[in-house]
Amino acid sequence: MSTPYPFTAIVGMADLRLALLLNAVSPAVGGVLVRGEKGTAKSTAVRALSALLPPVEVVPGCRFGCDPAVPDPACPDGPHGPDAGAESRPARMVELPVGASEDRLVGALDIERALAEGVKAFEPGLLADAHRGVLYVDEVNLLHDHLVDLLLDAAAMGASYVEREGVSVRHAARFLLVGTMNPEEGELRPQLLDRFGLTVEVAASRETEERVQVVRRRLAYDADPAGFAAAWQAEERELRERIAAARALLPSVSLGDGALRQIAATCAAFEVDGMRADIVMARTATALAAWDGRTDVTDADVRQAALLALPHRRRRNPFDAPGLDEDKLDETLERNRGEDDDPDPGPDGGGPDGGGRPPQGDDGTPDTAPDIAPPREPADSAAQPEGAQPEPAQAPQGGVGERAAVPAAEPFKARALTVPGLGEGAAGRRSRARTAHGRTTGARRPQGALSKLHLAATVHAAAPHQRARGRGGPGLVIRRDDLREAVREGREGNLVLFVVDASGSMAARQRMSAVKGAVLSLLLDAYQRRDKVGLITFRGATAELALPPTSSVEAGAARLDRLPTGGRTPLAAGLLKAHDVLRVERLRDASRRPLLVVVTDGRATGGPEPVRTAGRAARLLAAEGTASVVVDCESGPVRLGLAGELARELHGTAVTLDELRADSVAALVRDVRRAA
Repeated sequence: MSTPYPFTAIVGMADLRLALLLNAVSPAVGGVLVRGEKGTAKSTAVRALSALLPPVEVVPGCRFGCDPAVPDPACPDGPHGPDAGAESRPARMVELPVGASEDRLVGALDIERALAEGVKAFEPGLLADAHRGVLYVDEVNLLHDHLVDLLLDAAAMGASYVEREGVSVRHAARFLLVGTMNPEEGELRPQLLDRFGLTVEVAASRETEERVQVVRRRLAYDADPAGFAAAWQAEERELRERIAAARALLPSVSLGDGALRQIAATCAAFEVDGMRADIVMARTATALAAWDGRTDVTDADVRQAALLALPHRRRRNPFDAPGLDEDKLDETLERNRGEDDDPDPGPDGGGPDGGGRPPQGDDGTPDTAPDIAPPREPADSAAQPEGAQPEPAQAPQGGVGERAAVPAAEPFKARALTVPGLGEGAAGRRSRARTAHGRTTGARRPQGALSKLHLAATVHAAAPHQRARGRGGPGLVIRRDDLREAVREGREGNLVLFVVDASGSMAARQRMSAVKGAVLSLLLDAYQRRDKVGLITFRGATAELALPPTSSVEAGAARLDRLPTGGRTPLAAGLLKAHDVLRVERLRDASRRPLLVVVTDGRATGGPEPVRTAGRAARLLAAEGTASVVVDCESGPVRLGLAGELARELHGTAVTLDELRADSVAALVRDVRRAA
């Protein structure tokens, strides 16, 4: 077993360290979501935390980690009597791989034995292993939605339920949940963001000395992990003792009415949905007081709790970056100070060294385990404060016939565009597909281990053989060959590749604004349907892959916002670029079906024989079975219908900008029904 990097040796990242330590003090806070660019030691910090957690007492031989003092009455390995004994073991840190199956997460119930022998044979999953420890999910934004739902439900209820065809098993599952993610690879849905208690943004330091210290310590650790860990043993022991002391003090901490009013007023002022934010803030402020060795919650505790618990709960759509206006926060807290405000934290503002900042080490870097994290400086990619005006997009320089980018029109709810047929791709919400979850459409013999039993088909297969098998009682005699698994149909996520015409024929300001608004609406739809997206633009003489296929629709929106226009219309170049991108993506992920969305007025004026070449490129895509939709951007009283001709060449469909709106489709249906 490798030696983990010491938690106390981590340089900087005060918010991350504080959030992890607060959850170690009070797991009821609800876990931590760590957002940040690659290479910022997110995983290192999480793995280092497990070594600080106090050991746990467990019932010997119990696979579910039952506490001998309060054993779980529903434990599948129970019941555990008062003479079951006890043994001590370190708190576990369990990692959930992105590609894990549902059975690996929650456990597997042996359906064959349950039917044939009438026994519950249950193999525990990762949730059972993580009970009373840490469950770490790296790249949580890439985890399948149904696994995230199961994970967060277990974290909220403190228990895991496994049900298969009327046979159910329940066991305790209380753990510190930590997820890490790189926002460039896609966001979590707002509903799932809300289920994490705290969130922190991490970024590599821009301070030279701090970066030097990070590299120096990492090289020393890599050269001698055991020796490096031994050098930090005293600091680790002190921090471990402080966590234990804070846990013991936590029940004695008082949350006064004044602090509670500040919490409620802050959540209302920032318009967060629901009441979970208020509860998380209250628990976090209480944990902060215990961590600081106090029994009263102060204004500073409430402020720090807001900075950790609210930013990710303020997003209204996937294009909003997390953030909090700290001036507005301070005004809200000051306006709602209660009569029972907490005692003065100190002459200099409440920091452990009297200065409102964490203690400094000998090298000038922040010491580990700060009492109160320092004020956060926004990362390069952080959201601007409320009311701040974004920097204007820079006009392109030097292009012939090039025009500055125009803002997008207000996005709208787009109609559902789907890939025909039945796929078997990644779980999502766009096109029909065979999936592990959904409505049952049939049955088949198991392919591998049986997990989704089709009970009626199994009984139907076994029934004709009962006399030959010597059945003498009321139960069926079932053999392995009789078992049938359910075939289910749900929805899959697709690769939506946008090919956007940015030529001079599209460059009229009003038209381009409408086009950008339409593509932005489709990007929002792709986010909600859990698709990957890519963006190709064509103008002048060439086509450009502005955004390689990714799960981050925010990146697509940013590229679209800066899109310049002008020049001729190389339609063929755009279609051929799409062909090349789709060919590569089929090699990377053959099961994810593509949907090509071409946004154009259909004109082709760039390159040799532009019309003929564009037709050949369209037929090439059609021959490979690429599902296509052409969004016709032509406007005015006289229309050439070129986009419709392109759609026919692609063997796809054409829709106008107006028809792309879901409300226009609904209105059309209503008109048809009235006419009938």
